[in-house]
Formats: sequence, C-alpha cells, structure tokens
Amino acid sequence: MLEIPVKRTATRSAAATEKPAREPRAEEKTPKDARSRVVEKGIGDEVGAADLARRVADNLRSKRKARGLSLDDLARASGVSRAALSQIETCKTNPTVGVLWKIATGLAVPFAELLDATPQPFAVLRRHESQVLRSPDGKFESRPLVPAGATPLVELYELKLAPRSVHGAEPHAPGTREIVVVLTGQVRMRVGDDVVDLQAGDSMAFEADKIHAYENPGPTDARCHNVIRYER
Repeated sequence: MLEIPVKRTATRSAAATEKPAREPRAEEKTPKDARSRVVEKGIGDEVGAADLARRVADNLRSKRKARGLSLDDLARASGVSRAALSQIETCKTNPTVGVLWKIATGLAVPFAELLDATPQPFAVLRRHESQVLRSPDGKFESRPLVPAGATPLVELYELKLAPRSVHGAEPHAPGTREIVVVLTGQVRMRVGDDVVDLQAGDSMAFEADKIHAYENPGPTDARCHNVIRYER
C-alpha cells in the first residue's frame, strides 16, 4: 500500500492533526506489473477468458496428439516456440490472436477448431455470448458471427480496427481464401505486395495463404465482415 505522509503543526496536538490514511483506489491495490498483465491479456474479454483458455488448451493438446506431433514438431510447423506451446496447453498463458493463427496453420485446422470443436446438430450464437478476441494493444477486435465449428470449412467474423491502426496476419494454411466486406469507416488491405483501399460498402476477396494486413487509415473506427474459407 502507498504510505501517506502525516502532517503536524506546532500549535495542535499530533492526535488532532494526523490525517486518516486514504483508502487506495482500485488500480492502486493492484501492483503495477500485475495491472500491465491484465491490460495486455492476449485473448478474449475478461469475462469468459479463463474458460476460453481452457478450451484452447484442451483442443490444442488433443489435436496435436491425434496427429502424432510432439511439442517440438508443432513448434517447427507453426513457428511458435515449444515453451509457448507448453504454457498454452497447461493454461499458464492466454495466447494472442496471432499466435492462435500460427498454431492453427501448423496443425492444418480451421482457426475455430482451436476455440471449440464440439459438433452440434444445430447451434445458436447470441451476441452477448460471443467471445471477442483482441490484439495485445486492444486496437484490433475479432468477434465470431457463427458458432465455432458450425461450418467446418467456412468462418465468419466481425472485425473492428481502431483509428490509425494496423493488424498484421501470418499466412494461413495453403488454399485459404478470405473475403472482407467493409461496413463502416475505411480499410486498407495489404496482401503480399498489393495494397487496396476500401470504403464502406466495398468488398475484396484474396488468397490468405500469404502475409496480409488489415489497416485503418481513417480517424474513426472501421468495421467489416470477414469470411474465411479453408481448403481441405
């Protein structure tokens, strides 16, 4: 806790002049380094993040073992270190969106299968139940618009980019394609060496098995729908 200096005067008694310690604000009760970890949490909203991390850990472990891959094998295939993979599997860390994409590519599975691979005869996703994924800096958000695993080879997301922000993406699995439909604001897509500026109402389809990036060059938030289709 913070120590508050006590002021005294020569004309009044110490008992009368001592000021009661101020109740620390909520942010002061948490050590600075701990607050940083909360702010930089890699994946999901604070509510439900622990459950999401557990599901990711279980799915990652089961899919890795089903393919006969060691942690070292998956590290080589995904570009994610063995130590990081081990921490994710044991729920000791929350992976960022970028790390999850790398792991999904290394396993050759759709991104959503890492979040929830439970098959259902039908599934409903309520808006308030959607688990929003955020970049570490909080400037990029991805919200699933369909239940995870509902359509194994197609995923649909709503993306939100803060003003003047860029979110880079690693190449997805070979044959993966994306469609971006801009709802509000401006989006600049960088795919390989190509750069395309999109306005509200514009759309773009591209091969996503190469380095690409989503950029918001405008002064307001940009929102778009993102369709991902996997080749299998």
